[in-house]
Amino acid sequence: MNNQNRKEHWENIYQTKELTEVSWYQPTPVTSLDFFKQFDVPLSAKIIDVGGGDSFLVDHLLELGYHDITILDISTAAIDRAKKRLGRRASEVKWIIADASNFTPTEQYDVWHDRAAFHFLTDEQEFTYYIQTAHQNITPNGILVIGTFSEKGPTKCSGIDIKQYSDETMTKLFGKLFEKIDCKTIDHQTPSGSIQNFIFCSFRKV
Repeated sequence: MNNQNRKEHWENIYQTKELTEVSWYQPTPVTSLDFFKQFDVPLSAKIIDVGGGDSFLVDHLLELGYHDITILDISTAAIDRAKKRLGRRASEVKWIIADASNFTPTEQYDVWHDRAAFHFLTDEQEFTYYIQTAHQNITPNGILVIGTFSEKGPTKCSGIDIKQYSDETMTKLFGKLFEKIDCKTIDHQTPSGSIQNFIFCSFRKV
């Protein structure tokens, strides 16, 4: 799927489905928040959530006191929904509309989080660029957290193909530029009641 088709696809998803109808709906993103506790991320940390869309992670981070948060998503509609939900607090967040496959950051981040975008990059050139971009734009000793569909997870999401990963394949891809900290599998229950298996891996830039 080329970049323009990908953007059109996601704009349509967010314009036609309610928040509670999308498979990734998660009022409290426990697994993601646990990483912030695990690494004792300071409240002054610069954080980016790639593919954050209208995820609730930003709500919880703001409530915890984090104040340098960037949300990136390909969909204008997704970001507009998140802004509307946050109300006045939306002005405390930096919002970027861009495709994760060719995003060029203008600043560096202490925490790079992605639970939504990476597994949609099925072309080697796209995910190689993504990894290199993350490495170049994460601060020394910064943390990278990637959540993707595991090899036991679905092969498609929202009607398009995804790329599945395992501990071994994630380590092979990211281990060239990052030090792996941990990988673990998580079951996510969708609003329809089905179970999706994810693998979450954390890395440190060295």
